[in-house]
Amino acid sequence: MEKVALFWFRRDLRLNDNTALFHALKHHPRVLPVFIFDWNILRQLRDKQDARIIFIQREVKKLKKELEARGSSLFLFHGTPAEAIRHLLSSFTVEAVYANEDYEPYARDRDEKIHKLLQPAGIRFELFKDQVIFSKNDVMKDDGTAYTVFTPYMKKWRSLLNDVHCRSYNPSAMGQHFLKTPPFPDNLLKDPGFLKKAVRFPPQGIDESLIRNYHLTRDYPALEGTTRLSLHLRFGTVSIRELVRAALRLNETFLNELIWREFYKMILWHHPRVENDAFKPAYDEIRWRNDEKEFQAWCEGNTGYPLVDAGMRELADTGFMHNRVRMITASFLVKHLLVDWRWGEAWFADKLLDFDLSANNGGWQWAASSGCDAVPWFRIFNPALQVKRFDPQHEYIKRWVPEGEKKRRQVIPLVDHAFARARAIEEYKRAILLYGKSGRRVARNGKKHS
Repeated sequence: MEKVALFWFRRDLRLNDNTALFHALKHHPRVLPVFIFDWNILRQLRDKQDARIIFIQREVKKLKKELEARGSSLFLFHGTPAEAIRHLLSSFTVEAVYANEDYEPYARDRDEKIHKLLQPAGIRFELFKDQVIFSKNDVMKDDGTAYTVFTPYMKKWRSLLNDVHCRSYNPSAMGQHFLKTPPFPDNLLKDPGFLKKAVRFPPQGIDESLIRNYHLTRDYPALEGTTRLSLHLRFGTVSIRELVRAALRLNETFLNELIWREFYKMILWHHPRVENDAFKPAYDEIRWRNDEKEFQAWCEGNTGYPLVDAGMRELADTGFMHNRVRMITASFLVKHLLVDWRWGEAWFADKLLDFDLSANNGGWQWAASSGCDAVPWFRIFNPALQVKRFDPQHEYIKRWVPEGEKKRRQVIPLVDHAFARARAIEEYKRAILLYGKSGRRVARNGKKHS
């Protein structure tokens, strides 16, 4: 059997500036590119028209065409990663498997299983840093522990950054080491079974003028003032190194947003329990109301608060929500309605095109005050004041809640802001005091909504 190294595409659906692919091509004359439609993940998706799968299919087809133009192709497998690797081991003499690191709990468990599968055969499993500038233990306190506050983490991150961290890893520079065409079994090239629908995805290119003005426009949802590159970052169709290079030249605020992204990934790596539990255990003592009807009204954008409703309707229609509005809608669910943040987190996980576990979890725990370096528990957004500050002409609201000003005023809000604020503060105070007195964590009463 022919000797090959495998390159496994995961959250890095591009050929250019792909770290693990670069190293595979550098060290092996025959590299077999692989993509696995992972049924451990796909079977959990309830929506058979999930736009993220459509996006992945589109990008995988693009990759296949790019590879074919270079005299190669893409090996596609539908099943579990372990099944795919076993099949490849039986078809080729595999010298090594190359992939880029992933930091989510499922990915860590998956990679550990693949490592154990390869180890008895003496096959190296080579993992490289690619979706972040700094990962895992790269940015730590002087005492070797992980940061839990953003500002000192950000300062350390920036102090460590140099040209080496932002270099490109371009396999086209490897000359004769272009990918070669391997034999592919046709019976594995099948559709994963998800229905097709028309979806408009944000463009992939970097708009320098938008980044240059990012600090001026990012908080106004009626404007096209954000890059909308989060989907491309999520699936690796754009390089984080390319974005950081642009941010360093153009806009410090935009750079900080990229650092926030890495901060939350670092938190998830060092504290994987945050996937299901509050980072600050005291906040798992909150007695969530979890009113099903109110939660459904929030999901449908029928709360009676126009900015909240606009955001929820934008999410349902497009799979996107402006970041400022994400904070407002999350705060409303958790603090106005006292619905467990895990319910909202799960809803966003189902609906957001750019869903990323660490960012989604970090954002929801920030809004709920339960996360590291989160908004203070007594700070509760006033949706009416948020409209005055960030959508004063109601441009965004009119786009997504077009019923008209008179009709919108006639809708009775789910809850009065002053009442909700007082209720939330009382409950948060009670939970914090209870935890402080007990000195230990009591079993939480919240659960993810399904």
